[in-house]
Amino acid sequence: MKNSFVERPRSFCALGGALLAASALPGVVPVIHAAMGCGGSIYWNQYGSTGYLGAGYCGGLAVPSSNIQESDIVFGGLDRLEEQLKSTVEIMEGELYVVLTGCTPDIIGDDIDSLVRDFASRGVPVVGAQTGGFRGDGRAGYDIVMTALVETFVARRSAKVKNKVNLLGLAPGQDAFFRGSLLQLRSLLEALGLTVNSFFTVKDTLENVRQSGDAELNVVVSEFFGQAAADAYERTHGVPSLRLPPPVGPAATEAFLRAVSERLDMPGRVTEGLLAEEKRRYYAYVERVADAVNDLDWQRNAVVVGDANYAPALTAFLADDLGWLPRLTVVTTPLEEDGEARVQAFINRSRAGELTKVVYETDPSEVARHFWNIAPRRHDGLHRQSFSPAFVLGSHLERQFAADIGADHLTVTAPVGNRVVMSRGYAGFEGGLTLMEDILTVLAFQR
Repeated sequence: MKNSFVERPRSFCALGGALLAASALPGVVPVIHAAMGCGGSIYWNQYGSTGYLGAGYCGGLAVPSSNIQESDIVFGGLDRLEEQLKSTVEIMEGELYVVLTGCTPDIIGDDIDSLVRDFASRGVPVVGAQTGGFRGDGRAGYDIVMTALVETFVARRSAKVKNKVNLLGLAPGQDAFFRGSLLQLRSLLEALGLTVNSFFTVKDTLENVRQSGDAELNVVVSEFFGQAAADAYERTHGVPSLRLPPPVGPAATEAFLRAVSERLDMPGRVTEGLLAEEKRRYYAYVERVADAVNDLDWQRNAVVVGDANYAPALTAFLADDLGWLPRLTVVTTPLEEDGEARVQAFINRSRAGELTKVVYETDPSEVARHFWNIAPRRHDGLHRQSFSPAFVLGSHLERQFAADIGADHLTVTAPVGNRVVMSRGYAGFEGGLTLMEDILTVLAFQR
């Protein structure tokens, strides 16, 4: 990791990510064991960074919390948590209760595992996870919660169900478009003849989650996130994993479906038939707008800013499927050298490999500096004319940067505070059409 600090962070703490994941699971009631205010702070920040993702059932400000205070820190807060968990089970109806810890209980060493086991022995469906904010960012919290579920809630099944898969790697809230993207990928995999558990969509149930240990394969839609949960599946249930980058648009989605099909030894005719139909439909729509793109000269030089999941995927989409010229890709996830090498290798497999400079930066204020390194200012203070016209794909934090360089802007990566996201997603063939539509709408609106 090259940065020693993070200004205006793009991610929640581990507790925030864990709370978003638990709240997104069907039938789950999260219970926070943390200092007063943790849950509320997370919720109000959630509004301004996740596409206005709502609270859901027993989420947001309705999340039960132990609200430990100074005396609990001195003498331990387990009594307060026991009281809170008991009243929550009595008052709030849930299929599963998930206890999540904040920084203070983790630091003082509250043994929530023993308390959770005690409640479980009385027949209460409850799982505990240590998710103190210092344990990582929001995606680490997602991994911790999913790992706890896999190890203590998912049923053991020795036999595997052929062609059943679990989708992992897209963290609720950390990816504002997680529901739409999961639904798109689920639909495509079901069209291949697979049974799919996607955890966080309207098609999922908690019973599906409980029976996910008999899957034949985990498809981890990330080369960087979701690994701990995938490892837990393999360690606890013997379910192997296939890690693939998020497929945005036709080129990446074709590679994604072929990889899954090959791993599961699916009939080639089924895969080829699905790809032919999806590409026919995709390009039938693209053909309708191609004249406008060409006649109005809507090709752009582009800057992409996003995490290690989406920045490479968006960069490849712009080059391979939209025909644009991505010149700068800013990856906001701190990575070690092997991670940076994987990002560069993925981009090099696309046309973007010859076009874009990849940098790693957590500080939003430094994005402009990286831009001026590739497009030096002229003596009159303007950016080099060869970069214009320009477009910035990033978070809402990049709006001012886009305005400063005279570029159009679309928020597609976290944090997402200037868009409302409901069922929208950018994965798959349909997601590629949606992304192209959103990008071109910005250009049309400016005319």
